[in-house]
Amino acid sequence: MKKKPIDLGNRIHLIDGFDLGLPSRTGTYVIKDEALTLVETGPSMSIPYILNGLKELNLDPKDVQYIIVTHIHLDHAGGAGLLLQDCPNAKIVVHPKGARHLANPTRLILGAKAVYGDDFERLFDPILPIPEDKLMIKEDGETLKLSTNCELTFYHTPGHADHHFSIYDPISNGMFTGDTIGVRYDQIKEFEFYLPSTSPNQFRPDDMMISLNKIINELNVERIFFGHFSMSSNPTEVYKQISYWLPKFVAIGEAVYSKGQDHEALSSEIMSVVKETLENKNIPEEHHVYELINLDLHVCSMGIIDYLNKRK
Repeated sequence: MKKKPIDLGNRIHLIDGFDLGLPSRTGTYVIKDEALTLVETGPSMSIPYILNGLKELNLDPKDVQYIIVTHIHLDHAGGAGLLLQDCPNAKIVVHPKGARHLANPTRLILGAKAVYGDDFERLFDPILPIPEDKLMIKEDGETLKLSTNCELTFYHTPGHADHHFSIYDPISNGMFTGDTIGVRYDQIKEFEFYLPSTSPNQFRPDDMMISLNKIINELNVERIFFGHFSMSSNPTEVYKQISYWLPKFVAIGEAVYSKGQDHEALSSEIMSVVKETLENKNIPEEHHVYELINLDLHVCSMGIIDYLNKRK
């Protein structure tokens, strides 16, 4: 599989990392500023794609100064240690609650094995520890200077995970949101489609709405750069859809939970509602987007059940 980096304008390119072996699933953003910067690494299996993408852009990995991970879930940061081997001059920029888990990924590995089971090694191995002197922590509201014209600003945005921040880029007037305000399904070309990402084990819907409203009300952004996948230049539609689906996910979860059913039943229930919505928009049942949505809803349902267990 080979795919050229996507030019998103404003000195930003997107490299497809083929996470899970699928195109348009997870990507790495390249910010071609005075300080060459990457946002997200994806899992270790994505690193060859990142290196090939940098080569396509005539960029030397040794020139990368910063590698930012929005949060430490393995589909966003699992490859950071491996990528450092080719980017020896880079610092890994991470939320303060995530830094120790990148230095010692034992708990990350155990958590991912609980979710992905026998598929863990195929999808995520290896996960290499990152030396502490290579980690750079950014608190809420702190900045990172990329050039005389650009300082990125970091905002703590929990809801999907406690160790999550979103990054504001003034050049594009855009926000790198990781998973905080959901997933963009690039496979659907006929219209925009977004769903919340409610994976375990720190999903909290109230915090997710607070983070969403923070992005809406405090920053009048023109672009949203998703961890999954690519960019939206229509943030109003993003906000509208996530605000619609998030309470619906939780309400369906509460109904399933009250019957004593598990995450498999919840995933099926949510999928039927999503499928009905898409079929009403003429997306046929055999469309390949359903493969991704099925995968996502399986993990999302685990997160919702986990949240309801903790709330109880």
